[in-house]
Amino acid sequence: MIRAVVVALLVGLVSAFGAWNSWQAALKTQVQFNDPYVEVKAGDTALKLCRNWLTAGQLAGSSCRWLSIYLRFHPELSKLHQGVYKVQPRQSVLSVLQLFASGKVAQFSVALKEGETLKQNLQRLAQSPYLNYDLAEQPDLSTLLSWPDDWGPAPELAEAMVFAETYHYTANSKASDLLKRAHQLLLERLKLAWEQRLTDLPYQTPYQLLIMASIVEKESGHEPEKPLVSSVFVNRLKLKMKLQTDPTVIYGLGDSFNGDITRADLKNPHPYNTYQHFGLPPGPIALPSYSSMLAAARPAASDWLYFVAKGDGTHQFSRTLAEHNAAVQKYIFGKN
Repeated sequence: MIRAVVVALLVGLVSAFGAWNSWQAALKTQVQFNDPYVEVKAGDTALKLCRNWLTAGQLAGSSCRWLSIYLRFHPELSKLHQGVYKVQPRQSVLSVLQLFASGKVAQFSVALKEGETLKQNLQRLAQSPYLNYDLAEQPDLSTLLSWPDDWGPAPELAEAMVFAETYHYTANSKASDLLKRAHQLLLERLKLAWEQRLTDLPYQTPYQLLIMASIVEKESGHEPEKPLVSSVFVNRLKLKMKLQTDPTVIYGLGDSFNGDITRADLKNPHPYNTYQHFGLPPGPIALPSYSSMLAAARPAASDWLYFVAKGDGTHQFSRTLAEHNAAVQKYIFGKN
């Protein structure tokens, strides 16, 4: 009798051990994902997802049967959080469900780039994965962006009213909410630059500083040169000279610009043509970086009035038109 009981216990232990091993093996079975992101929707349960994977051929064996038993002892895994999650190409059933139960949804990012226009950056937002682009009905963004009272009259365009930075978001976030964050950051950074400005600058408002920063951004990507570039334009403004900067002309031409600036373009009377009009253009021409804002706020002390690209990312600066013409002959036409 005792021997029979012992044998029965041993058989039970062996069976239990075998079941335990089968259980663990089933939960370690890997799901194959073709997409790095998986969305958990409302109404999705652990067992429903498991069966979907089994039906789709992403999962083999009896994993779902063993999972149903496992969930009785671990009901916390049944409480999945909606959202989009980043998964591995092959990941065990248990680890995937633990991820879904954790609520640690995937983080996406999009960069608003300095030197590009608002239109170009909006196109980037429209192409960003899992971002709800809800801006098609409000292209002027007037309902999203605030206009500080000390900036003077509000412009027609919202150009450069968002800060160039990398922004993170979760799936199904709204592009409008992301732009509001970018706008708030722009206000903060511009305020910092304005507070550090020199006292004798020809700007009446922070918005005018933003305009200058956008011109500096387009004229030079070489950080050490930016204060020098800024000084040329500030010197010109103080002397009542026209800025005569090509990027403003190009911006005003919009989609009609074909890549080559012509004499006719320089004579075009549009408001952004700084060859035709004195002073700053009516608005920024691109998103500036913070370094360009600081360069506009604190230009180098110089008597430069001209500069020309040397072809290596830097510029040759000149005090007189004669010096400038000689530099043009050297660096543009290759004549010494």
